[in-house]
Amino acid sequence: MKKSLICLTLGAMAMLFVSCGGKKTAKTAKSEVQKIIEQAESMSFDELCKKAIEESKTATIKGIGNSSRGKTAGAAFIKYLKSLDSSYEGNIEWSQPKNNSIFTTLTVDYKSTNPEYFMTLIQDGNQIQSKMMDTGILRTFVPKEWAEANKLSKKDYPELLSLQTLNKVFMYNKVGGAKFTNCWDFVYNGASGMFMDVNSELVGKNFLFMLSSDKYSTWLKNAYDALDDAKKEFFKPTIEECAAVAKSYGIEGANAKYGLAWTKLWVQNYNAMTDDGPICTELVSKSAAGEFALIVYSKLRSVAETAQASVNNISVAAYDDGYTGIGGYGYCHYLEVMDSSPYPWTACAFISFMVTKLDGFAAWGKDMGGYSANPILAAENEAKYNHSKAGGTEFPVKNDRGFEWWSSENGGALVIEDPQYCADVSIELGDWIDSIRGGR
Repeated sequence: MKKSLICLTLGAMAMLFVSCGGKKTAKTAKSEVQKIIEQAESMSFDELCKKAIEESKTATIKGIGNSSRGKTAGAAFIKYLKSLDSSYEGNIEWSQPKNNSIFTTLTVDYKSTNPEYFMTLIQDGNQIQSKMMDTGILRTFVPKEWAEANKLSKKDYPELLSLQTLNKVFMYNKVGGAKFTNCWDFVYNGASGMFMDVNSELVGKNFLFMLSSDKYSTWLKNAYDALDDAKKEFFKPTIEECAAVAKSYGIEGANAKYGLAWTKLWVQNYNAMTDDGPICTELVSKSAAGEFALIVYSKLRSVAETAQASVNNISVAAYDDGYTGIGGYGYCHYLEVMDSSPYPWTACAFISFMVTKLDGFAAWGKDMGGYSANPILAAENEAKYNHSKAGGTEFPVKNDRGFEWWSSENGGALVIEDPQYCADVSIELGDWIDSIRGGR
């Protein structure tokens, strides 16, 4: 089975945030929602809002997502519609399922005789692709203004529409002089970093899947080449062992063995934690000298400075001069319309609001470490919140260098999730990763 990573390229920005490739659907005939989406994609935001007002004038609309901030965005959207028509009385109720149950919830709702959910904000590209897109449960709407901002023609529309890419990055506690200069240091000789378990937050598993792809396995090979001879010798047996793994799973990239080797060593040794919040709390304390973690970058915003805990106790590895290799990974929040949506026009207008309007993105854009796939909106957001100077000279690790830097091999070298690739390799590599973790 030949694996391939399919990507759109747009130059400096945007489409690294979204999954690419030809659209796949489970149905040959277009659904009513698809027909509405087809019309909506040629309409302006203002035109969509008029349709939304007509459709949901007095309705209670139900949305669902992996981010609780959808509730905040929904309130802002309703406020906007009321500013256009004071007689508008619609409202949005937002729910956030726990424990990865959103896929079951959406499937049940889609099959019900009276579907409730009109759209979703969802993460985990692998399951979205295999369980939601390939089955026709979710449909992608690409707003006209979003497409224009990204200079896209219809044939280049993404399979999934990204609200934002979030980054999880390597951080380490530098108290006592600890130093990590290469991403292979994080898997060297029994090193154990704090990390949310791959089966409790599956975007972490997608990160590991992506390391077997041509692009990112080559980045790891380049980092390996920069190691001293002693470290190369330490990693060499695992790399050669993983050459056979790559062959057995039909992963044909010349450097796949480097990605699989890094994955194996990481999975064998990481310290599984329940959430990034507690990880961050521990990592910034003086008592955590020498510890490291792979966590959401934006967690640094909420650190309470005390005599025992400080952002200045840690380094973001990729920000260090001379650091080599991957600096973390990026995953998306995607916005999709239910194929069974009772309010499809309102869903399209709400999605457009979040990806083209500053007020719509503000619920997420106020924090560093989240990057809009709309270059115009991204620039407006940075102008308002100035994340590049969030920490100033007092807390320099909080000065976000932005997506262009983070996504470049010569910058932060984020490993970006590609839903189609993850879906292609997930069965074989998912079982392999589970066997490593279970047998450590």
